Amino acid sequence: MSRKRAIIIGSGIGGMATAIRLAVMGFEVIVYEKNNCPGGKLTAFEKDGFKFDAGPSLFTQPQNIEELFVLAGEPIEKYFTYKPVDIACKYFYENGKVINAYTNADKFARELQEKIDEDPDSVKNYLKQSEKLYDNVGTIFLNHSLHKISTWLHRRVLKALKAVKLTYLFNSLNTYNTNRFSTPEATQLFNRFATYNGSNPYKAPAMLSLIPHLEQNQGAFYPHGGMISITNALFSLAQKKGVQFYFDTPVKRIIHDNKKIKGVEANDLLIPADIVVSNADIYFTYKNLLSDIARSQKVLKQERSSSAVIFYWGIKKEFSQLLLHNIFFSKNYKDEFQKIFVSKELSDDPTVYINVTAKMEQGQAPIGKENWFVMVNAPANTGQDWEQVKFILRKSIIDKLNRLLGEDIEKLIETERTLDPVQIEEQTASYMGSLYGTSSNAPLAAFFRHANLTHEIKDLYFCGGSVHPGGGIPLCLKSAKIVSELIQSQIKTIDK
Repeated sequence: MSRKRAIIIGSGIGGMATAIRLAVMGFEVIVYEKNNCPGGKLTAFEKDGFKFDAGPSLFTQPQNIEELFVLAGEPIEKYFTYKPVDIACKYFYENGKVINAYTNADKFARELQEKIDEDPDSVKNYLKQSEKLYDNVGTIFLNHSLHKISTWLHRRVLKALKAVKLTYLFNSLNTYNTNRFSTPEATQLFNRFATYNGSNPYKAPAMLSLIPHLEQNQGAFYPHGGMISITNALFSLAQKKGVQFYFDTPVKRIIHDNKKIKGVEANDLLIPADIVVSNADIYFTYKNLLSDIARSQKVLKQERSSSAVIFYWGIKKEFSQLLLHNIFFSKNYKDEFQKIFVSKELSDDPTVYINVTAKMEQGQAPIGKENWFVMVNAPANTGQDWEQVKFILRKSIIDKLNRLLGEDIEKLIETERTLDPVQIEEQTASYMGSLYGTSSNAPLAAFFRHANLTHEIKDLYFCGGSVHPGGGIPLCLKSAKIVSELIQSQIKTIDK
């Protein structure tokens, strides 16, 4: 008997993880990718001797990747290695204060006490509550489909629902944090975690207070070779399990008949399939691949997440003040988000994130130099003049860094490349350049993210950052697991 065929549209992290899982289940798996390399947003490039990860730069929950190698029966150390980072991020404030966010809770609490006179018990209690919220709620709602009755019958769901206090849903993250910390610096630091899914801490629900648990309690890590090593490891593992990849091969449409998947059209050929999984943005999947304008417009009823403007700078000096992850905060954080989500513009004083992988290993930059990944949160593209925006933003960033680092940064930039929301959409098909699909700027937004399946077309599934459970590497990997379990459940139902 011939094997069943599964076609994956897109080779982002979610798509490759789904491909691996389905290959292990015995499917013949084919992945079609419109770009010339795998990874989606998680790619890299080299310029003038400097290596840059082009997209996501924070690595948490390595167990999501380890699980794939265990499942595939392959030793992860032959493909991928990583190490813990003692300080998750270094925070710089306009008032001159600097905080090291240690991944050890006691050290972190002492740091906040010494630097800003924050009550250490408040910090430790916050992190304990973040852990409790993640364990009671996150593990259910991030690891299972919310659109299957079986999820709601899970024995732990009742416990999870009891843990979902109204304050978590109907208070903003900022309100929640303000009530738990005595200093504006601590509040701003913990407000920042809303940006991990492209949201506004002054609108997003306090439920997002579970996010710090992933970084501050479970820890942050550095993958040897940079973030691109995640893409390379999953690509190699997928190939090892027999997954076929076709690059420079965009899928033109998903073929279905009588509410049942038939296959896809690519390279002017109709390729039959028993299952199709779209790792593409859910809006584009409906609009372009399914020609379902009504449903694509329904997706747009939810607010888009933020996007980003990134400057990749080769810096001809080493900065002892910087670590792997660094944040230079805006003086007026609320105004910054007001501009991003309401005015659809950038702040004159943006919060600046700098990632420097040269801090972790040699070869990421020439000796005595550093590779700076400089990112600013930005609104999704609504037709802004991005060249003008980048021109003004570049000056604002340099002025800020000059103040806080005491250097003339402009003179140290040896090489440069930029990325803006328009380019993000062009390269990754993320509608409007939104990094996480939809935002979480509403109490129940997380529950309204698109499901990982549709009851309208049998054997069509969805994974990746624009659907449940959300964007970012850990959640994309979780989406792949959810999809594979949905498919496994479907197979078992048929076999009965």
